[in-house]
Amino acid sequence: MLPLSPPAVTVALSVYNNAPHLDAAIASVRAQTMADFEFLILDDGSRDGSGAVIAAHAAQDPRIRVIARENRGLVASLNELIAAARAPLFARMDGDDLCRPERLERQCAFLAAHPECGILGTWAELIGDDGAPLGAGGEKPVSHEELVAALRTGPLFCHPSVMARTALLRQVGGYHPSYRHCEDHDLWLRLASRTRMANLPERLLRYRVYPGQVSQRHAVEQAINVAVSWHAHLRRTRGEPDPITPDTPIPPLDQLDPLFGEPGLGARIRRETIDRLSFMPAALAREGAPLLLDHIRSLPAASRAPLWRIAGRLARHGHLGTATRVALSLAGL
Repeated sequence: MLPLSPPAVTVALSVYNNAPHLDAAIASVRAQTMADFEFLILDDGSRDGSGAVIAAHAAQDPRIRVIARENRGLVASLNELIAAARAPLFARMDGDDLCRPERLERQCAFLAAHPECGILGTWAELIGDDGAPLGAGGEKPVSHEELVAALRTGPLFCHPSVMARTALLRQVGGYHPSYRHCEDHDLWLRLASRTRMANLPERLLRYRVYPGQVSQRHAVEQAINVAVSWHAHLRRTRGEPDPITPDTPIPPLDQLDPLFGEPGLGARIRRETIDRLSFMPAALAREGAPLLLDHIRSLPAASRAPLWRIAGRLARHGHLGTATRVALSLAGL
C-alpha cells in the first residue's frame, strides 16, 4: 500500500541490461542524505540478471516501487515513469551512474529557493567503466541565459542528473519518440519557453563513459535529429505548426524540404551534421561516410578545401578506406 502523503521527489530509473553497474547505482540513490523520496525502477525487459538486482534492493527498501514488463525502449519507459510519479519533483537516474550522497538534498534546496526554475541539472564527474576518474569534463552551462544561448547545439544537461517539476513534464507530453537518441534535447527545447533552467556547478553525479553508449553508437542519427529539433523549435517560436509530431519518425534528409516548406533545409542540416561530427572520425568512418560523401559531391570544387582536414583526421585514426574515398571525392575523382 502506498503512503497517504506523496514524497518530495520521485527518482526514476529505467533499466535495460545494466547488471554490471546496477547494484552500485541503486545503492547510491538509497544512500542519499535526503530520505523523503520514492524510487521508481522500471525493468524494460532486461535479460542479464538486472531483475534480480532490482528485486534484492526492493526487498530491503520500501521506498522502491518496481515496474517490470517487456522491452519497449527508453522513451516509452521514461514516459511511463513520468505518468506513475507521485512526487512534485522528478529526478532522472541511469543504471550505470552513481549519485553523490547529497545530490537530491542540494537539488531540492535549489528548486525550493527558485520556484521560477523548472529544470535543474548538475555537473558530473566522468568515470570509466571501472569507476576510475577520467579527468576534466562534465561541466554544463550554469545560468538560464547561458543555457538559452546553447539551445541550438547543446548539450544543455547531463541527462541523468536532471531534476524537473513533474507537472511541467506532463504539460508538454513528456519525451517524444520521434527524436530517437536525442529525446532529451527535444524536451529541453520544448520546456525552454515555459520555464527557467539551471545547472548546479557541483559534481553531484558520477557519469560513466565507455564504448557502446548511445552517444557513440548512434552519433550520426543523434546529430541529425538534434539539428531537426532546432528547426522544429524555430517553427514553434514563430507560432507555426510543428512539422514533427510526437510519434512520427523523422524522415530522410531529402524529404525535410517539403515537410518544413523550406527549400535547402535538408542540405543545411547535412552540413550542420558534418560540422558536428568533424571531430568524431569513428562515426564518420561508419554510418556517417555516405552523408559525408554526399556533402562533398554537393559542393563546388572551390569550396571543398576545408574538408581535407577531415580526410586527414580519418587517416590518422586508422580509417584508411574511408579516408581514401573522401580524398578521391574531394579531388573530383
